[in-house]
Amino acid sequence: MKEPLDESTDAAPSPTSVESVIDRVLSRAGTAVSARETGRTDYDGDQFEREQREGLRRVGSLSTELEDITEVEYRQLRLERVVLVGQWSHGTAAEAEVSLRELAALAETAGSEVLDGMLQRRPKPDPATYIGKGKAVELRDVVKAVGADTVIVNDELQPSQRRALEDVVKVKVIDRTALILDIFAQHAKSKEGKAQVELAQLEYLLPRLRGWGESMSRQAGGQVGGAAAGMGSRGPGETKIELDRRRIHTRMAILRRQIKAMEPARNVRRGNRLAMPNVAIVGYTNAGKSSLLNRITGAGVLVHNSLFATLDPTVRRAHTPDGRDITVSDTVGFVKDLPHQLVAAFQSTLEEVAHADLVLHVVDAAHPDPEGQITAVRTVLADVPGADKVAELLVFNKVDAADQETLLRLRGRREPSIEVSALTGQGIDDLLERIGHMLPRPPVRVDVTLPFARGDLVNEAHREGEVLSENHAGDGYHLVADVSDALAARIREAASAAS
Repeated sequence: MKEPLDESTDAAPSPTSVESVIDRVLSRAGTAVSARETGRTDYDGDQFEREQREGLRRVGSLSTELEDITEVEYRQLRLERVVLVGQWSHGTAAEAEVSLRELAALAETAGSEVLDGMLQRRPKPDPATYIGKGKAVELRDVVKAVGADTVIVNDELQPSQRRALEDVVKVKVIDRTALILDIFAQHAKSKEGKAQVELAQLEYLLPRLRGWGESMSRQAGGQVGGAAAGMGSRGPGETKIELDRRRIHTRMAILRRQIKAMEPARNVRRGNRLAMPNVAIVGYTNAGKSSLLNRITGAGVLVHNSLFATLDPTVRRAHTPDGRDITVSDTVGFVKDLPHQLVAAFQSTLEEVAHADLVLHVVDAAHPDPEGQITAVRTVLADVPGADKVAELLVFNKVDAADQETLLRLRGRREPSIEVSALTGQGIDDLLERIGHMLPRPPVRVDVTLPFARGDLVNEAHREGEVLSENHAGDGYHLVADVSDALAARIREAASAAS
């Protein structure tokens, strides 16, 4: 095992280290997130929530919870001083380090202090301890040396893997999924958002219940009543596990009903916006979606240099240069390997994308791997029915901080794209022009009298357009409606032929 690199070292690993275990020391807390501090503009408003969030910090070593790590599932997650562990089996060492630095940014967003990070190269995870027993012992030595109390694994662990790793390192072990769920639980504000996060947490927790079995009796051995493991064989530990599972299932059913009950109100709000074209902003977390929303609409939503700073969707009105009113919706951010529990729980929020007329896919052009961000976002949207049918515009944000080589590479993509900077305002006017051109044109108003024989056109106007008034005159239907260009031409042709 190589000696950990010094904090100031940021050189790429040597070719020989690619074939062996790679240990990397990440920078101290507060620097894993992009070093470029989020700027403030007049479009961001007062940002009271940002000042409140920055003024609240977790204080380490003040936990009053039990030291017994076997009961970790029954405790609230509190991240303090952590060591990161990652694996990679394909790609380059630089890509693996970018992924581990993203994990460090997630850990810092959750309020922890990152002390060290380890990368391991192996073809597939060890089925027992994820990194192998020997490397688990080395990890235990690193944890002792730096004084950490938590290990975060850059992957989703099986319950057995986490238990085995905890038994070796003797501190709490959590995986990437639990970390992201903890961040969502901290940042959810609305009633629906809190219910969605709690549902995702319970779905993650259900197969990982344990703890009482090691301190209380479980199954009784031997023959009971002449049959193996019959009545009277269940100990209090088994009963406790069953009760916990039953309570979790009951709570999950209640949350699903609550989320479903919120659907009619959500549909009503969405229906009220159908009169105006809708633009949905999607993108990787910390790509600048909220900053772009503030720049376009002056919404004043929270802008913070952290991952998943805002979770609850925000809808604001804006205007295109050609004078049309539009609505702009900000959605939840994405990340690589986003927990499937969250994707399922936030399905109602992600449906905003499917009901949009245009999707602004915001990409951080200053990120080391912008193409990976695009792939991660599209992977999640592929699970949203109807999202693939909505027109998409790639918005390369933070071009003022991006290097020219990356911009040249992004310009070579085939999809429609535009370069902007939400911080400086560069390209915002051009973006609004592109939005106006890509949005469907407003319907055509017709005010005609159709003969009674052309009731098919009246029916089509009801089905495809918006009928404002319909009266039965002596010579036919007097129709006032907003319809498409093609249908308006047919209606006017029929009206002219009848006159």
